[in-house]
Amino acid sequence: MATIKAVILPRAKKDGTYPLALRITKDRKSSYIFMEYSVKKEDWIADEQRVKSSHPNSKRLNNFILAKKAQASETSLEIETQKKTVSVRAIRTKIKPEAGSTFVPQSELYLRNFERTGNYNCFIAEKSRVKIFIKFISGKDITKEKPTGKKDQKETGLSDIAFSDITAGLLARFKVELAAKRNSSDRTIANYMMTIRAIFSLAIKDSVIEEKYYPFGKGKTSIEFPDSTKVGISADDLARLETVVLENPAHDHARNLWLISFYFAGMRISDVLRLRWSDFKEMRLHYTMGKNNKSGSLKTPEKALAILDKYRKSRNLSHDLIFDDLKVLPDLKNEYEVKRKIAYAVNRYNKMFSKFIVPAAKVDGKVTMHISRHTFATLAADKIPVQMLQQLYRHSDLKTTIGYQANFIYQSADDALDAVIGN
Repeated sequence: MATIKAVILPRAKKDGTYPLALRITKDRKSSYIFMEYSVKKEDWIADEQRVKSSHPNSKRLNNFILAKKAQASETSLEIETQKKTVSVRAIRTKIKPEAGSTFVPQSELYLRNFERTGNYNCFIAEKSRVKIFIKFISGKDITKEKPTGKKDQKETGLSDIAFSDITAGLLARFKVELAAKRNSSDRTIANYMMTIRAIFSLAIKDSVIEEKYYPFGKGKTSIEFPDSTKVGISADDLARLETVVLENPAHDHARNLWLISFYFAGMRISDVLRLRWSDFKEMRLHYTMGKNNKSGSLKTPEKALAILDKYRKSRNLSHDLIFDDLKVLPDLKNEYEVKRKIAYAVNRYNKMFSKFIVPAAKVDGKVTMHISRHTFATLAADKIPVQMLQQLYRHSDLKTTIGYQANFIYQSADDALDAVIGN
């Protein structure tokens, strides 16, 4: 069993007083929780874990120390009763979490972890979902705001909520609000539930809350993802996109990035923007996919070579990047800043496709930078064995490839339909 003792720390503060703390000891390991007060060494009775009666606030301070010790002992006993083995760190975290034990501070810790790992895209998406949920529990209107051209003002007066109050009923009402006031799709609503569930899981893992308050699972809140529709452009539209004359250099650059992505088996645009001249050796591209760190090699198609030659003529010797989109960053090892810059670039190029490139090329349907990946999958269809597609897509599991490619294979269903009703 852990022992909890009130102590003063050995190092004095600038005013000559010593901080009060709770020392938690288990298996000969100790951890400390600081209390808000400090006392002079001569006022402290170590054996009795209290201040002398000569201290000006001795009665109030001793009552405070006793209350803190009792609370910590009760919490320690509770967690040690529930689990066979528990570390002193887990006990300390349970008594005083790194963040607060309510939803808002735990959500801040959850978001901060994305920042620390440089995951900009997840940070931005999750931050928005957390903000909307906190607005909901604060009783504020979650209707979509119209863009004003001004930067978002910092939210003030937002309420907090205990995890025990986030029930299946509350989440059901939140789902209704998302659908009614924000016109959220089933997929978007599922993403909100995933965010809230992740924050719950983090709090449980850090022993901030008990599993009995978890509102997800059988008989509670379920998360179901609807089938998503993935469609690429047709071969005819692809040909028009390849051949359309774009006088604006920025539009031409966006089109080139899209085509490079397509020519290299639907390479993600984040990987396209990171390409270096040194990645190409003997007419082959060697690169590591950013999403799963899988390495591989592809031949360089003639069409891709023609595009690369345009950039080779204006090659900037100050850096090895083929495309200049990331050249302004002083440190390409800063993942957060790199992903932030890529996100801005992708958003900018998507707008160019929508407003200028698609109308100029007379392409039917919506085209974004990511559609290049779907287009490759569409045109691959039944032509390429699924095992080879797994290699091209660099999926770790063949099931992932089968599930992904199923969105683009229609021939078997078409043949079955023709067999019944005729051509």
